[in-house]
Amino acid sequence: MSFRLATFNIENLLSRFDFSGFRNQLKQDRVLRLFDVKTEAEYQRLEEARTIAHTDDTRQMSALAIADCDADILCLQEADNMASLQAFEYNYLFRMVGNGYRQKYLIEGNDSRGIDVAVLMREETRDGQPIECLDVKSHAGLTYEDLDLFNDQLALTNRPADRIFKRDCLELDLRIGGRPLTLYVVHFKSMGPAREGLDGRQATMPLRVAEASAVRHIIESRFGRGKTADKMFAICGDMNDYQEKVNILGDRRNGYQFVPHEEETSSLDVFSHDGFVENPMLRRPVMDRWTLFHSRGPQERHLCQLDYIWLSPALAKRNHSQVPEVIRGGQPFRTIFPPGLDVERYPRTGWDRPKASDHCPVAITLDV
Repeated sequence: MSFRLATFNIENLLSRFDFSGFRNQLKQDRVLRLFDVKTEAEYQRLEEARTIAHTDDTRQMSALAIADCDADILCLQEADNMASLQAFEYNYLFRMVGNGYRQKYLIEGNDSRGIDVAVLMREETRDGQPIECLDVKSHAGLTYEDLDLFNDQLALTNRPADRIFKRDCLELDLRIGGRPLTLYVVHFKSMGPAREGLDGRQATMPLRVAEASAVRHIIESRFGRGKTADKMFAICGDMNDYQEKVNILGDRRNGYQFVPHEEETSSLDVFSHDGFVENPMLRRPVMDRWTLFHSRGPQERHLCQLDYIWLSPALAKRNHSQVPEVIRGGQPFRTIFPPGLDVERYPRTGWDRPKASDHCPVAITLDV
């Protein structure tokens, strides 16, 4: 009995406008900087028109990427609210694939921008087996002191009573064809700006270590410490960290070189150092595991995996021959692909935008 599971950071699935760019150029879209906009009312009208036109192309590509996943259960990151999720599912996704996701789950989390994690599920698998959700639980309220995770590194930017998850850890108890599966959906803290001599990744690493530790604590509290290996569960989402990357050197004129690099430390070591869960993406070639192209100019470019479906040891063993699929057709043309791995982009994809997302969806077929 199999089902298809996917995760995707759809990026800013919003149902609201942001007019703060009129007073703060750092938040102003680059195209509006080309024009002399004199009044706030004029700026708001232009921003509304720009956002609506840009969003239509973007969401068509997002829907194409999701359609290519062909998932029975879809984990999303960066959904504004249930209303925006329903509008996207019906007006884009359902119209494209003709088989919608009737079961939708979203609980408001901690993100200051209001972007949340969500889960969309079909009523049945492609084989006609029922997909049932027995329970949904948010862990957004957990604090560092609740789990005794506070330390000196966190004290630089946080307090003991602060919440651990910058968005949430959404826990769903499912039954697929009568068989149990527990799903944990997360979106970890993003890599912020450099601070005190540390780059953005290292500066925010303690926050993600705490989030990963909290997810592990939740699972071990549920099933018992040392008793999780034979349980059926998966952890899905945008972890905003990586254990390896492919550095990109060179330029367009002279060609690019791709150099794999393993990180000495990662917040994701909390999951993998003792085999607590398995990353099935490692079954793909090292050059073909990435889900995001990162660039801060020629001096800092790499491909890395930020988007994960971690499998419990029992679930990984049962599906030892299954290899995740990475959907890259929605990547903008500025993304630099290793030789032989380039794909055909979706119609109307641009150099930077429109695009499905900077993130690539990851999907895998699993037996439970």
